[in-house]
Amino acid sequence: MAEMTTLTTASPARPSVRAALLAALVVSAVTLGIATFELSMADWPSGFVLLVLVPLTALTFIGCGLWSMTLLLRIQRHGVKFAAPFLIYALTLAALVYAPLQEIALQRNFAWHRTSRERIVARVEAGELKPNVTYNENLIALGDGEANVSAGGNDIVVDRAEKGTYVLFLTSRGLKHYFSGFLHVPAGADPKDFFEFDDKPPSRLVRYDKDWYFVAN
Repeated sequence: MAEMTTLTTASPARPSVRAALLAALVVSAVTLGIATFELSMADWPSGFVLLVLVPLTALTFIGCGLWSMTLLLRIQRHGVKFAAPFLIYALTLAALVYAPLQEIALQRNFAWHRTSRERIVARVEAGELKPNVTYNENLIALGDGEANVSAGGNDIVVDRAEKGTYVLFLTSRGLKHYFSGFLHVPAGADPKDFFEFDDKPPSRLVRYDKDWYFVAN
């Protein structure tokens, strides 16, 4: 009889927020990662993956965010810990809206690869590296022997002009001849004179340092 009384009076297990908190951390991390590196993932064939991945991630983020709002109803009974998932989604959304995630990624890319890229530019200017792709007279395939400094197969684009040689290191290489990347221009030259912009000026042109620009067509 005493045993039955103990069983019936035992308090029920308190609900846990761990699953919702873990889901919030994972979904938010994936969302921020895609938002940060979306530009560098625009290459073929990963660009097609983004067509599926971006909408799926967005729907997952929205759905989990709405789920976290329902957990707010439990705060009064089970504690403020049930607000944690919603807070994570709110902070992630603020970062997506206000933080320059892609700019931060580009700055890191520029800083990490600058030494290797400048060494390659010097070799191009010295004539040590020359176009070696049969179907494109402006393309140099660096191959596996060089550091991976250019997206889309580690190829760089060169343009020999009157003032010197332009060298483009790609950060994305998409369909329909879309590209973006860091362009090294000859001293005193105009980045808009790069041959890829003969028909249309660059859609993006940001100076990163002396003779270095981020460009996109």
